[in-house]
Amino acid sequence: MRTWIQAYLNRLEEDRAVSVSTRLSYGRDLRDFAEAMERMDVHVPRALLSSHVQAYLHRLRQEGKSAATIARRLVSVRALCRFGVIERILERDPTLQLDAPKPERKAPRTLSAEEVGRLLEAPDEDTVQGLRDRAMLELLYASGMRVSELMALDVGHVRPDMGFLHCSGPGSRERIVPIGGAAVRLLKRYLEEGRGRLLRPDKPTDALFPNHLGTRMTRQGFWKVIKKYAGTAGIAAELTPHALRQSFAVHLLGNGADIRAVQEMLGHASPQTTQRYQTSPKARVKEEYDRAHPRAR
Repeated sequence: MRTWIQAYLNRLEEDRAVSVSTRLSYGRDLRDFAEAMERMDVHVPRALLSSHVQAYLHRLRQEGKSAATIARRLVSVRALCRFGVIERILERDPTLQLDAPKPERKAPRTLSAEEVGRLLEAPDEDTVQGLRDRAMLELLYASGMRVSELMALDVGHVRPDMGFLHCSGPGSRERIVPIGGAAVRLLKRYLEEGRGRLLRPDKPTDALFPNHLGTRMTRQGFWKVIKKYAGTAGIAAELTPHALRQSFAVHLLGNGADIRAVQEMLGHASPQTTQRYQTSPKARVKEEYDRAHPRAR
């Protein structure tokens, strides 16, 4: 078994399209698989059966491995078996009839409208950094952009006078996103009073949001910003920059926005991706009951 696995890993090494991290990941997965097969007394490739692979996956579940980890291990074993069939090491692929477990979909971490309000009001607008930070947070929540898209914005990408911005997402997909009144007001004030004071003559940049060095702020820099203000706002739960994008989607859909419009604003390729932000029908039934029934309270 180990000779077969090493031959496959050697083949991966020759394939320049396969990254080093992928090769290392396959190596770890397949070494674990080899040890499991040896414990089952499977020492040669042709002795490998579908039941052996199923038993291996069952053991991973018993060990508490996540569905995503188990699915990845199965991908590694499948790739090995395909290689075995092509090289005539195996007569048939024992993984063909096996289904990968579906990864658990975690509910998106979102903020309540009240928490968002506290977070947006946390920066001190009387300082240049505070004004910039408030503008960033307002713009992120107003647009639902990804943090990478926010950091990539140049001054020419925003039109506060017309209430929209232009951004480019994954796969260079470009979209026009509307921004609301609060974000427009903050953005105008930041452009008039704040951005110029952050720039340095020796480091010209078109970046909408420069850092304290006068260069474009990074995602890591923004992470520190949002972590700082989450503490100031008294938001105890772990808060990621993505939470504002998720909150944007949940709040819009919860207030009746059309899912196709939200999909367009978020830059999702499929409406199915956007649907995960919708409140479940059961939750809506309870809300409507509590709102409308005379004896609900």
